[in-house]
Amino acid sequence: MGGHPSFQAFLAKYPKTRYLDAYFQDLSCVFRGKRYPVDQAGKLFSSGLMIPGGSFLLGVNGDSMDPEGMGFSDGDPDELGMPVPGTLVNCPWAQVPTGQFMVTLQGLDGEPYYYEPRNVLARVLDRFRELELQPVVAFELEFYLLDLARTPEGRIQVPVGPLTGQRGDTTQVYSMDDVEEFGLFLDEVTRTCREQGVETGAITGEYAPGQFEINLMHSDNPLAAADHCVMFQRAVKSIARRHGCQATFMAKPWAEQSGSGLHLHVSLLDRDGNNAFDGGGRYGDRDCGSDLLYHALGGLGDTMADCLGIFAPGINSYRRFVPNLCVPVTSDWGFDNRSVALRVPKSDGAARRIEHRIAGADANPYLALGALLAGIHHGIVNHIPAGPPATGNAGEKADTDLPFEPSKAFARTRASSFLAGYFGEAYVRAYTSCKLNEYQAFVAEDREETAWYL
Repeated sequence: MGGHPSFQAFLAKYPKTRYLDAYFQDLSCVFRGKRYPVDQAGKLFSSGLMIPGGSFLLGVNGDSMDPEGMGFSDGDPDELGMPVPGTLVNCPWAQVPTGQFMVTLQGLDGEPYYYEPRNVLARVLDRFRELELQPVVAFELEFYLLDLARTPEGRIQVPVGPLTGQRGDTTQVYSMDDVEEFGLFLDEVTRTCREQGVETGAITGEYAPGQFEINLMHSDNPLAAADHCVMFQRAVKSIARRHGCQATFMAKPWAEQSGSGLHLHVSLLDRDGNNAFDGGGRYGDRDCGSDLLYHALGGLGDTMADCLGIFAPGINSYRRFVPNLCVPVTSDWGFDNRSVALRVPKSDGAARRIEHRIAGADANPYLALGALLAGIHHGIVNHIPAGPPATGNAGEKADTDLPFEPSKAFARTRASSFLAGYFGEAYVRAYTSCKLNEYQAFVAEDREETAWYL
């Protein structure tokens, strides 16, 4: 069959493989790509495959929003998709033996495709090389399991527990019974992730029936960490189907239940490999953090309103922002405080970090991380002060300076000179055109919010 050495090594390990999926996650976190018979797949590792670049600018329901004239207007031209190194893995959930690898787009001249979220993140990461600082990041994602069957009214519902035969209907955060109830599913997710090279950590039953969180481990390769987040999401969704369920990273499936967040942990290493956020003092005292930490916090607070359209990318996303539900509704920071947007978790100095808590689980991992790191860089290079930490319940009342309404948030993101400077002006315009067009189509059709992001 020929092909790249990594492809040959994969076939030697999985000789029964019949197909190979070349895939990517688009702007709205939908998995797209092509499936190839394995005897035709070897050439992809040298010559790649052609994919319309506009695939990265589709609306959440798969519609072409023709943002900034890309899609219908320009003839939907192709770009060259090349394999992302290290992402060729087995898909144990597939009905027939199948492997997968992620693709990243580029021109025939090798120039990275400007409108791909992965390449947007790469542009932000270049800024940290100039500072000789290395971000270390970790993703935490919450998700719901849903029954494949809907209620008689056509509504979503939590699945029947495999052990008890009952549907959960109570809030039991950190419930070990809930984890055990879906233990086979959760175990298959973690085993599959391990086989695919994605390191997972703690498993938690979250604040609503059928809601779980599985932590991904810290990595000093932010681009690979985002790749692993995408691989994790595909594994969760695919394995859930094998267990007769549907997994959703929708931000707020039920108005009366807790939302699902994408929490991002980040620290910075200096040129000697030391944690640049550590100030050496006792945790909770001001000197436990360095000047870099407080400038990073200041930058994140200063840019949060501009970035809300990235952290909350859909109409449903904004149902999550409700006071007194451990969801940030201000731009405050604090020590060991889950009511703030920017939490400095309790730890020793070597693990001093920021937990960014405002993004929803429906946010694109590359763009969410890119906006977070851009805010940190902005704070550091401009020496933006953080101000005092919040204490008590910072989430009792929403900050009126944050645009917690979709059209206002996307308009604020569109007008942001800060984001244009990091993501690229043309990218911000294309992204917000897609989202504003999506919003207008939703309003015009008056469709159900729960149809989104499933």
